Amino acid sequence: MGVGGSFWDLLKPYARHEGAGYLRGRRVAVDLSFWIVSHSTAIRARSPRARKPHLRTTFFRTLSLFAKMGAFPVFVVDGQPSPLKSQARAARFFRGSGMDLAALPSTEAEAGSSAAAAPVKGRNAAFMRCVDECVELLEYLGMPVLRAKGEAEALCAQLNNEGHVDACITADSDAFLFGAKTVIKVLKSNCKEPFECYNIADIESGLGLKRKQMVAMALLIGSDHDLHGVPGFGLETALRFVQLFDEDEILDKLHEIGRGVYPFLEGFDNPHIDDLPSSSTKSPTVKSPHCSHCGHPGSKKNHSKVGCNYCLVDSLENCMAKPAGFKCECPTCEKARDLKEQKRHENWQIKVCKRIAAETNFPNEEIIKLYLSDNNLDKEKGVPLLSWNKPDVEALVDFLTYSQNWEPSYIRQRMLPMLSTLYLRDVASSPSTPLLLYNQYEFDSIQRIKIRCGHPYYLVKWKRDTRGVNSNISSKEPVTEGETSSEIVVLDEDDDEDTVVCESPELLDEPDVPQVLTDDGCCFLLTDEDIQLVSAAFPKETARFQEEQRLKEAKSRSRKSKSIANSAFETPKGPRPSGVQLSITEFYRRSKKGLDIESGKKPVGEGQEAKEGSRKASDRDLNKSLPRSVRRRILFD
Repeated sequence: MGVGGSFWDLLKPYARHEGAGYLRGRRVAVDLSFWIVSHSTAIRARSPRARKPHLRTTFFRTLSLFAKMGAFPVFVVDGQPSPLKSQARAARFFRGSGMDLAALPSTEAEAGSSAAAAPVKGRNAAFMRCVDECVELLEYLGMPVLRAKGEAEALCAQLNNEGHVDACITADSDAFLFGAKTVIKVLKSNCKEPFECYNIADIESGLGLKRKQMVAMALLIGSDHDLHGVPGFGLETALRFVQLFDEDEILDKLHEIGRGVYPFLEGFDNPHIDDLPSSSTKSPTVKSPHCSHCGHPGSKKNHSKVGCNYCLVDSLENCMAKPAGFKCECPTCEKARDLKEQKRHENWQIKVCKRIAAETNFPNEEIIKLYLSDNNLDKEKGVPLLSWNKPDVEALVDFLTYSQNWEPSYIRQRMLPMLSTLYLRDVASSPSTPLLLYNQYEFDSIQRIKIRCGHPYYLVKWKRDTRGVNSNISSKEPVTEGETSSEIVVLDEDDDEDTVVCESPELLDEPDVPQVLTDDGCCFLLTDEDIQLVSAAFPKETARFQEEQRLKEAKSRSRKSKSIANSAFETPKGPRPSGVQLSITEFYRRSKKGLDIESGKKPVGEGQEAKEGSRKASDRDLNKSLPRSVRRRILFD
């Protein structure tokens, strides 16, 4: 959730839409708990008998994020929740169950309020088991996993603020309050549509909101640590209020208002809200008389005598009547309107300040310290060195075979994109890397350029080493509970994998399967690889492929230019194309032939008359006594 009041809707106009190549080479911090909850819930909604969807989601999305998008993910796990969030969670439970503490008997209400006020010691045991299983899976994949002291989005924001990662992947809007600079709300790995990326610099320039001002908005409209906020404050009211102050003074002003001090009135030393001068004590505004007919300064009687200077007439009979919605533009009316608007604004300020002052213990210092604290990781250990190790394939196969009931060949097949990415990175960084991928395949060539999800890739051909062990690659799909091996669905690469209503949940975020090719008794693999990564790992082969592409394009251009030149000088043979304009003689002959066919007559040009010419044969049948114009009409119409 994060900040209440549809805070994401306020920030959405300032989101950047980035493609799949945005994360390539970047470090991103992933809120693992939200990742598990959101996508596992979607899978269970479509397939209630799915076997441990949290493991399946974590496995395939990690492969897509690491191999296809080229990112370096850092997974962050929630720690012990703060007492404030535990109380808010208990209050949300009572509110979601429809229980009103005010309507309960005194004893039950006291028990419910004490339960809501007492901190929850731990999270849901079943959910924590899911998190532990996902952490074990990520460790087999070689991904770094960090455990936060409290909220995972707080540690993600701290890593982003301190420069350890380039972005955060979370849907909690309070990541900005914890200090995040770049937040990716929803990530669709296999989708052509760009994802939303929010930068704090764009929000500051568009809305004028900085970190402390967002903290003030969370205090006013509510958050995960305080569900209620201040009664009467919505998103627009809170935004309008915090924009009245700078970032450095907003929290101090909230403390003053909480103590009952009105901060807007000048000329008074710390005036209390209850001691503010009423509007009746202010001097009334003196407004000059205006004509009731035209609305301009001056009385109606005076205009009837000397005329109106604004209407430029001499008598009232010609004075123009004021239209509907008329507003006088004289200096007196302008000043009166400004004073009225200022008074309305002051009354609004007094109203919202009274609402804030009516709250007890406002603002909550614990919430402010929680948002502004940078102590989300154990300072004794410090931020660990983020490293991405090679996956333990055999341990991973044993783990997924036991937990998901998948075939080992299926697991190794899905691991190939990740292994090829790691192999290319090792070759690019150190040329002394062994030349075999997975100890079985060596780099052969680049087949072509492939566009996938709107991003170009090289289709790389890997040749099977005959000296290697037997291949474990198979195209067999896993069989989940309640299914048979014949229930195999082919996923089109253009589908949107996060749209649960449009596709099978078992195929969410599953990467493309490497193609197996057999040519002249040799076994080849075809995988999609990043262009820059292949160029860095195999520069000679990439240069050869680019040269071949240039030669092919040059030959294609030369063939096209020759065909155009030949077609310009050659006389067309055979039937004339339908799009070419006919001469006047051919047009009339063709029209007459079509009319004869429609009328059932034998077309001119067939039989004996065709030898003598269509025009002469038609002339012999006509009555020569008719005028020439009539004969022409009969002949051509």
